[in-house]
Amino acid sequence: MASFMPDIQTEFAREVVEIEDQPIEMPDGCRLSARIWMPKDAEDHPVPVILEHLPYRKRDGTIVRDSITHPWMAGQGYACIRVDMRGNGDSEGVMEDEYTPQELQDACDVIAWAVAQPWCSGTAGMMGISWGGFNSLQVAALRPSALKAIITICSTVDRFADDIHFKGGCLLGENFGWAANMLSYSSRPPDPLLLGPGWRELWLNRLREMPFLAREWISRQTRDDYWKHGSVCEDYSAIQAAVLSIGGWHDGYRNTISHLVENLEAPVKGIVGPWIHKYPHYAGPEPRIGFLQEAARWWDHWLKGIDNGAEALPDYRAWLMDSISPQRWVDERPGRWIAETEWPSKAITDTAFELGDSTLGRSAISTPVPVCSPLDCGSQAGEYFPFAYGPELPDEQTPDDLRSACFDGDVLGTPLDIVGAPRLVIKARSDKPMAQIAVRLCDLRPDGTSALITMGVLNLTHRTSAEAPELLVPGELFEATITLDQIAYRIPAGHRLRIAVSTSCWPFIWPSPEHATVTLAAGSLQLPCRTPLADQDECNFHDPVGAAPWRHEALRPSAAIRTTETDPATGLVTTAIFNDAGENRDLEHGLISGSTTRERWSIRPDDPLSATVHIRWEQTGGRDTWRTETVTEMEMRCDRDWFYVTGKLVATENDTVMFDKEWDERIARRFI
Repeated sequence: MASFMPDIQTEFAREVVEIEDQPIEMPDGCRLSARIWMPKDAEDHPVPVILEHLPYRKRDGTIVRDSITHPWMAGQGYACIRVDMRGNGDSEGVMEDEYTPQELQDACDVIAWAVAQPWCSGTAGMMGISWGGFNSLQVAALRPSALKAIITICSTVDRFADDIHFKGGCLLGENFGWAANMLSYSSRPPDPLLLGPGWRELWLNRLREMPFLAREWISRQTRDDYWKHGSVCEDYSAIQAAVLSIGGWHDGYRNTISHLVENLEAPVKGIVGPWIHKYPHYAGPEPRIGFLQEAARWWDHWLKGIDNGAEALPDYRAWLMDSISPQRWVDERPGRWIAETEWPSKAITDTAFELGDSTLGRSAISTPVPVCSPLDCGSQAGEYFPFAYGPELPDEQTPDDLRSACFDGDVLGTPLDIVGAPRLVIKARSDKPMAQIAVRLCDLRPDGTSALITMGVLNLTHRTSAEAPELLVPGELFEATITLDQIAYRIPAGHRLRIAVSTSCWPFIWPSPEHATVTLAAGSLQLPCRTPLADQDECNFHDPVGAAPWRHEALRPSAAIRTTETDPATGLVTTAIFNDAGENRDLEHGLISGSTTRERWSIRPDDPLSATVHIRWEQTGGRDTWRTETVTEMEMRCDRDWFYVTGKLVATENDTVMFDKEWDERIARRFI
């Protein structure tokens, strides 16, 4: 696998100093821990502030990207503040949930503290990826007076429709997976070198108050006030800060960029590359971009008032991907950069393709098409948000195509550029009151492979409303629209389009309680097509750069394995995923950190109630004679009416059990 680290720069216009642990006291007395990089002469020549506010531990969790990112930006004349949210890392307090009013108020209070310091010029920006991208948008909507601009990466505008919890009203497998992830992440202790003698009691209190997030996240099965909180689409006009939105086509949060650029009244620009869930100066697949230079231009204009043309950039810049043979991982994704001066673009128009008798774009369906996919259909879809440069991307789609209803287009005589979100409108009947649909748009290549272009899923009880779902009436004709994820993809001449429709997508989404048959009576694909221009980049970026990388000693290498096996005796299909992040020792302060994850997703192809998932996380830490470990295990199964979720957390210090807790939850199924 290629190295995705940027070119290293160590000399900057302004000498950088670092504050390893800056306490910031909140109004309620809770002490947050921050790591700050700033110019050495900032008190003589004050600078703007850039805040990143996260639960992922600055001391050892995000240290790889922090090391190459924040010192570089500080060298351009900024104070970069990386804060551990309350209840995480080296900060006090308890984290009750994601994006709580307390979390967002803490960020506002940190900004207020920072702009009052003698080294700050009085303006602030906020940035982040994923969690930090979410709360950057949410804090911007609160309008703290000093916040003038944000950079939000791999984020969402709608927490119910387009996050790790639900999609199209379907329960995402990643909902449970991320709950297990956060139980493990937040269980780790603070560093005694920073906290002193009180570190252990802070850790134990954190463990005692640890929320079991799976209960909350799985029980909220409609788009209620819980999900509307923090969904900036509820009021785009609340955001007045300038917004730069960035994402990747191989990430689950690819739709946000288009939504923000289309709907914000504030200054906004968007960039979408071929990347997974990473910052774009060290993301894969290639090409990476000079994200730090792009960010510096954004900050310079909106925080320093420099007239550098940032406001005149194209509204929407995207990597138009070429067709390649599908693989679980690729180092590079060929293509070209396209640029739209305004978004939505007048250069993109919808082309309609009717579903026919196994055809696409010829004539309408003459004989209704029943779809009842084996429940293990979906194994080739890939991860919701690939993160680890491992076997996480969509694989060859033919195995899933064979378990779906497929509608194939004619061989293309000229290239077709798809830019936007395809939509499939169907008329259909279901034999059960609850059912779900997965729609995949595929590229049928001359080499015989089927490559995933984009996909969408819909819980059919949510066909008219995510707030007030309605059961299907068995046998009654209904209409539904399935919106597929945004994409920019060129299909060459000689290839064909395929729409593949299935009633399952395991383990991407959890199955409905009954094995339904959905019979398609009609369907029309609305495909956003852009007139192909010259085969060259329409915009360009600097090469990626960064500051000196994290100084560490590798104690154990990383590894990633994914397998799918079928038990010949029972028919049980199990996808097993193993991720080892390795173990490392920090060469500055000696802290050791490592983790492993084991996941098992099992289902029988004919029984939706056989679905189970088990996830085990192990986190190791400490120093030479002091070692800690937390082990978390979670499991979920179901029947027709309930989800059954169990969890266990064991924390040890030098092999002595310090804390042990179990959870056993029964969660009602409603329209899911």
